[in-house]
Formats: sequence, C-alpha cells, structure tokens
Amino acid sequence: MASRGGPRATGTDGSDFQHRERVASHYQMSVTLKSEIKKLIYTHVGIWLLLTAQMCVGHLKLLPHDQVAMPYQWEYPYLLSILPSLLGLLSFPRNNISYLVLSMISTGLFSVAPLIYGAMEMFPMAQQLYRHGKAYRFIFGFSAVSVMYLVVVVAAQVHGWQLYYSKKLLDSWFTSTQEKKKK
Repeated sequence: MASRGGPRATGTDGSDFQHRERVASHYQMSVTLKSEIKKLIYTHVGIWLLLTAQMCVGHLKLLPHDQVAMPYQWEYPYLLSILPSLLGLLSFPRNNISYLVLSMISTGLFSVAPLIYGAMEMFPMAQQLYRHGKAYRFIFGFSAVSVMYLVVVVAAQVHGWQLYYSKKLLDSWFTSTQEKKKK
C-alpha cells in the first residue's frame, strides 16, 4: 500500500514501476471505441427522433402544411435505422462479435442506403431551389430540401464514423479472441 505523504522505501527513486501489470492495449482500445460508438449512437437516436417527430407532425397535420412539409420517401425506410443502433448497443456488454457484425451490415442497409436514396430524391428540388430560388416545401419557414440535406449530411457523417469505429472495435475483439485461443 502506498502512502502519499509517508516514508518512501529506501533504495528507490520512484522509477521501479516497470514490473507492474498493465491493461492490454486491445482492452483499452475496446473501452475507448465502445464509448465513441455510444456517443454516435445517441447522436443518431437524436436525429432519428427529430425525423420521427417531423413525420408525425406532417402526417397528423398538427401544424399547418406551410409550417411542416410532408416527409420525403427516403425518410420511411430510414426509420428502420434504429435497429442497427440497438444491435450495436446489445453487442457491447459481452463483446458479442456477431451482433456487431449484424449491426454494421444493417447500418449499411437501413441507414446509409436510405440516405443515398434521399440525396438522389431531393437533388432535383435542390437544383430548382438554387437555380431559380423557388421552394415549395417548408419546415418552419426554411426550405425543406435545405433542412433535409443538412440532416442527410450530418447523418451520413454519424453513420460513417459509426462504421469506422465499429470496424476498429471488431478488429480489437478479434485480436483479443485470437490471443485467448493461443493460450
């Protein structure tokens, strides 16, 4: 037991710490990557909730049509993007590789693919807005296509980083698994 202000053992200058055990680097990396992925998942949940609220307000006509436009077609399949995030969160407690792989594959299918489709779907309206300055759909006074392109860009970044960190986490878990098999 070390004491902060007590006597120091004779013959040591404090540099004899090399013998102490350390946490393996892949375990440290796993904890760091899990934390980063959780932050991205919570950001994704925020985006998802905003889109869900916009869709509910648009369909239930809680606000006038000139305040909140009806949703674009890509927003409906994007609602399924919450499933890969939940799979990712379920993979963390026991380092479940199969759940993480399923999360990564379904992120591409349910998150990235609708975003790509959304960018293509809204492109003619964005082109019309920027060439002629005409917008026909609005969200609280802003052009709906501008707001939704901003959402697409932010969501694409969130999912891109989520996939990148998930791949690094998967590699870290494989390293850990391979070391256990060697023993």
